[in-house]
Amino acid sequence: MSFYVLSFQDIDKTKLMVVGGKGANLGELCRTPGILVPDGFCISTEAFKRTLSETSSINELLDQLSLLKVENRSKIAELSSEIRSRIEGLAIPQDIYEEITVFLSKLGEENAYAVRSSATAEDLPTASFAGQQDTYLNIIGKEAILKHISKCWASLFTERAITYRIQNGFDHRKVHLAVVVQKMVFPQVAGILFTADPVTGNRKVSSIDAGFGLGEALVSGLVNADIYKLQSGEIIDKKVSTKKLAIYALRDGGTKEQETPPEQQNKQALTDEQILQLERIGRKVEEHFGCPQDIEWCLAEDTSIGEFFIVQSRPITTLYPIPEANDDEKHVYLSVGHQQMMTDPLKPLGMSLKELISFGRWFKAGGRFFVDVAPMLASPDGRKVLLNNMKQLEPLTKDAIMTIIERDFIKCLPNDKTEQSSGNSDKVKPPAEPQAQIENNPLIVADLISKSQTSIEELKQNILGKSGTNLIDFILEDIQELKRILFDPQSTAVFTAAINASLWINEKMNEWLGEKNAADILSQSVPNNITSEMGLALMDVADVIRPYPEVIDYLLNVKDDNFLEELVQLDGGRVTQEAILSYLDKYGMRCSGEIDITRTRWSEKPITLIPMILSNIKNFEPNAGNRKFEQGRRVALEKEQELLERLNKLPDGEEKVKETKRMIDLIRNFIGYREYPKYGMVSRYFVYKQALLKEADRLVQTNVIQEKEDIYYLTFEELREVIATNKLDSHIIYKRKEEYKSFEKLTPPRVITSEGEKISGEYKQENLPAGAMPGLPVSSGVIEGRARVILSMEDANLEDGDILVTTFTDPSWTPLFVSLKGLVTEIGGLMTHGAVIAREYGLPAVVGVENATKLIKDGQRIRVHGTEGYVEIL
Repeated sequence: MSFYVLSFQDIDKTKLMVVGGKGANLGELCRTPGILVPDGFCISTEAFKRTLSETSSINELLDQLSLLKVENRSKIAELSSEIRSRIEGLAIPQDIYEEITVFLSKLGEENAYAVRSSATAEDLPTASFAGQQDTYLNIIGKEAILKHISKCWASLFTERAITYRIQNGFDHRKVHLAVVVQKMVFPQVAGILFTADPVTGNRKVSSIDAGFGLGEALVSGLVNADIYKLQSGEIIDKKVSTKKLAIYALRDGGTKEQETPPEQQNKQALTDEQILQLERIGRKVEEHFGCPQDIEWCLAEDTSIGEFFIVQSRPITTLYPIPEANDDEKHVYLSVGHQQMMTDPLKPLGMSLKELISFGRWFKAGGRFFVDVAPMLASPDGRKVLLNNMKQLEPLTKDAIMTIIERDFIKCLPNDKTEQSSGNSDKVKPPAEPQAQIENNPLIVADLISKSQTSIEELKQNILGKSGTNLIDFILEDIQELKRILFDPQSTAVFTAAINASLWINEKMNEWLGEKNAADILSQSVPNNITSEMGLALMDVADVIRPYPEVIDYLLNVKDDNFLEELVQLDGGRVTQEAILSYLDKYGMRCSGEIDITRTRWSEKPITLIPMILSNIKNFEPNAGNRKFEQGRRVALEKEQELLERLNKLPDGEEKVKETKRMIDLIRNFIGYREYPKYGMVSRYFVYKQALLKEADRLVQTNVIQEKEDIYYLTFEELREVIATNKLDSHIIYKRKEEYKSFEKLTPPRVITSEGEKISGEYKQENLPAGAMPGLPVSSGVIEGRARVILSMEDANLEDGDILVTTFTDPSWTPLFVSLKGLVTEIGGLMTHGAVIAREYGLPAVVGVENATKLIKDGQRIRVHGTEGYVEIL
């Protein structure tokens, strides 16, 4: 077998680095019974490397290319043009030239060929380079084919391909190009077959795009395709498009665009029988590769029976992976991240800890957690509990569940039969009803907070001196204490009473007084809200720094986390240092995505706080934090007084006043505590993390791991084993890091079924103004202002009065809220972080606005209707 040129018959998946993704897949397809593949051969990556290695000037240009970032567009264009020109001008080495000639002679030099690029980094399970390099169709004659092989090599360095590699972190020198030379098929119809629906993700549905002539017309967007959908061997949907144009191959070489005769333009490109035949072929291809495929096919025009040829197949890389249940039952998975305001992937250590503190069984997919609610959907009572919970937590998830129910995807059984049918330990049980009444005594909250703080201080003392496997065992034991505190029935009863009181107030004030969302104003500036206090406390830090211009100037220019040590040399530096350290002592365990123990905490990267402190100095007068809190408290008390006075004038007014006053007291006394259990949890996380990183340092010193953060890619059980044995296969860390990078590119669905279908929810609001974006009203009021679209807290550059537009917020975003006028998020519910803090600070807010960060442009003026639940672009 040749080193430089290989026939399809000599290629399989093990040759990926030799013939690239396209070539390897074609070799595999040739081995699949019942699949027709036009014959051909591959010029290997070795031929590419050898040809390029014979000119040093290309290496110099690649050195320059490796230094560029995506934004260096003009330099990318300049180098791209120069490299391609050099490659196209290279002579193919004589021995490689002769090998190609031999293969062409065997297949017939007079035949027409497709000459296609095949990169080593394309068509991978986690990245698709499809379309990044060039394809040339209907090339005839040896010299023309050789010329187009060089053109394919050069296409590895188009601007588009270079930019894609920079964005995805691929080294330009490590991506090599093979070239596929394949006999042309002259099709009457061609197109693409997806063996899973590329829109919904449903693995049981195939989707076919079909058009007349060559498939290039569809790929390039020149014509609209017919679209056929199939499931279980049946056509379930058909869209026959008007196909005015087609691209055909010319007999003498090249292609031409041609108008389709009027009588054929609206004709179905494939017959129903052909559609079903193609789906069966697609399922064979999918079975061979073991995952859903994106398949290019042609129906040859010069065969009497109309044979389908497969000219390419690659994995569909955009599908969200399905949580694995390892059975054939139907399942409905809810994203845990959408309820916990953290839809980013978690690293393995973070996932391991989350599993340890959870009850019931969670399912993993794409670095996120899902919970199977199929058992709840199988019972009438379970459905009610689930829908009621989601109404509070994430209404778009509730709407997605309603879609599942309406489709009857999970059969609903009478309650008395549900137990027998589900009978397994993984059954999701509705949470126990918390006690309906709790004494309306604010001292209960103070006692719960005190117990939590005492427990954390004991943990800090007890963990000292623990190391090795003893440390892991100690943490695993302490997690039981964390669970006990997190799920303390009294703790749950406190914030449940406050939530129920808020719902009661909203319902009754609307019914009795025609006033919507009255509880929003009553929730402003409540005591014991650890998260809102954190935002106000950073304003106090700004007050300490404000009198010292030298310190402010220094902070404007700091670049690294050692800035705190150097502060003491400046006038006001010591008090600044003390103020920041004091703040970190209380809140330094917080960070964005804090439910993942591996995320960098403020105490580990205090520079994160500097932009927010400087923003507070610029935007506020001294003592603004106290004034802001007092103003909110006054507004809430005035609202309480106003409501009670209006209620007193109604029939049975005295009774209504008495019950309403009781509910308002429950809100004021207890709603602030809603944020505390999570604060207690992340406080514990940080103690664990600091101890684990000391252990990681020891593993680095003994060369077991390369860097201490490598432990983030192990579960607790695996970490214990590594510590015990002082051994680790480094390939595991590399593999998991690559996996994590691929997970970061995925967007998790709110709801996904065991068939892989992503179900989206929507708000069905009536009488919306034209162009308005619907969402859930969570903090009342109407406000106009400049939209700041911010995807990462570190990128925040806010002016006083801006409206924050983001995907979701968690407690780490709270210091930004003090400067805001309003809030818009894509994810959230009535009791999620952004909603709670928006009400506390009196900011109009709408959450669950689908694609808000894409539809609203940074800097646009918008209006937020926090009472009615929609956003307008002005």
